[in-house]
Amino acid sequence: MPVPDFQSLMLPALKAFAGGGEPSLSEVRERIAAAEGLSAEDVREMLPSGRQAVFVNRVSWAVIYMERAGLLERVRRGVYRLTQEGEHLLSRKPSRIDLNLLGEYPDFAEWSQRANAPPSGKEVASKQSEEISDTPEEALDRAARQLSGALEADVLHRVRDAAPAFLERVVVDLLIAMGYGGGDATMGRVTGRSGDGGIDGTIREDALGLDEVYVQAKKYAEGNAVGEGDLRNFAGAIDAAGTTKGVFVTTSGFTRAAKDYVARSPKRIVLIDGEELARLMVRHNVGARTRDRYEVKRIDEDYFDQEAL
Repeated sequence: MPVPDFQSLMLPALKAFAGGGEPSLSEVRERIAAAEGLSAEDVREMLPSGRQAVFVNRVSWAVIYMERAGLLERVRRGVYRLTQEGEHLLSRKPSRIDLNLLGEYPDFAEWSQRANAPPSGKEVASKQSEEISDTPEEALDRAARQLSGALEADVLHRVRDAAPAFLERVVVDLLIAMGYGGGDATMGRVTGRSGDGGIDGTIREDALGLDEVYVQAKKYAEGNAVGEGDLRNFAGAIDAAGTTKGVFVTTSGFTRAAKDYVARSPKRIVLIDGEELARLMVRHNVGARTRDRYEVKRIDEDYFDQEAL
């Protein structure tokens, strides 16, 4: 089942601290997972960034927000306990705890204004509060994916609009940027040949040219997929050149028959369609460059660990 959003985890998290004691966050997460019926696979789901599990991230922010409201207090690193205010809230048997409810607590409202956290309390209606489902990391990841997706679409549009010879240059530049030929631009070249089965470029993987990767690039409009015949011709050209490696790139896509042919072929042929081409170009800064860079920092718990002093 999907991991509940961080606001939906607030009440289960607060309940996990009930009964006294000072449970660690790992113990709290185990209690929440059991109460919510989450499987081991559910709790292992990662954020798009791959840096943290979604469940861990959402529980952490649920705890942080409730601590800011005074419902929990930090005892030491990774350990919290329920406050009297938290016990009082649980005694009211709320059906839900969310940012709107936390906004009723002065400490949270003050912190929210200082930190420019998601608006709450009187500043936002309950409906709006319920719509805030992303933690800050998730919001950043979502925004980054949206920006990247828009950029990739623009990159692919530009490549499709350019001359076929430009695509050949793009593919060679991309493979060099990805580390083929040792990342040395002099190891790649556009051959300038044309026609079915022709070789549009080569990448030397060693200084003597004993091992080469052959490239073909097809500039097709969206919906005009590369078929099996094109791949057969390319495999024949690779064979005639005395090598076994090839990269076939298109600005469109590949038919199922073409993919099946490559899967059966003894040649080592990699297929890159338009979407993958744009994604790789953005990732390896070919036709794209970094405009802004943001650092996301966290508290250095070791520095503030008084017990270690």
